Amino acid sequence: MSDSKQTIDNVASAAPMLTGNALFCERDDRILFQDLQFELQAGQVLQIKGNNGTGKTTLLRILCGINDSFEGEIRWYGRPVDELKEEFLASLLYLGHRVGVSKVLTPLENLRWSCGLHREVTDTDLLAALEAVGLRGYEESQCFTLSAGQQQRVSLARLLVSDARLWVLDEPFTTLDVEGVALLEQLIGQHAEQGGAVLVTTHHPLTVPDLQTLTLGRTGGAA
Repeated sequence: MSDSKQTIDNVASAAPMLTGNALFCERDDRILFQDLQFELQAGQVLQIKGNNGTGKTTLLRILCGINDSFEGEIRWYGRPVDELKEEFLASLLYLGHRVGVSKVLTPLENLRWSCGLHREVTDTDLLAALEAVGLRGYEESQCFTLSAGQQQRVSLARLLVSDARLWVLDEPFTTLDVEGVALLEQLIGQHAEQGGAVLVTTHHPLTVPDLQTLTLGRTGGAA
């Protein structure tokens, strides 16, 4: 275990899992948000709200280290993420608003590839994850033969085989049917109950315990 990881564990009980301080972002000479503050504790779900164009996806990409065009500070268990970037990135799972699966690969192959970037997961666990998201019988089908909702379920299966503490989900309910929506809400709730945390953008009315909200496009922080 690295010194940074030990430090994170030592301060975990005293500091929020994720903190944004005085965040500012401008795009095309237009301010998306400024002086943005929020805290996310372990066991919480934070829904990012706002009209289209208010910077919801931009904020998530900033928090995941994909977009560095911002000012302000992001802290992970009380420490600036720049000081422990490797540990921070290893502790989060980001699902963008695009499905993020290769259509020429099968669901099983997609999961093998995505998990292989972080840790080894057995095919038994991968197949169980695909069955849990309703893809039994489609494990070896190329993803271009699947519906948009089924492709989204391939992406959601990553949640079941990840050990990330922080889930960052950008419009994950898109294309899901009623059963898929219920499944995802269940997964989000279970992750929070087990001590994880979730950041999510969605226009879907979430029904999960300990839901916090952060609305962009107006002055204020998490509610």
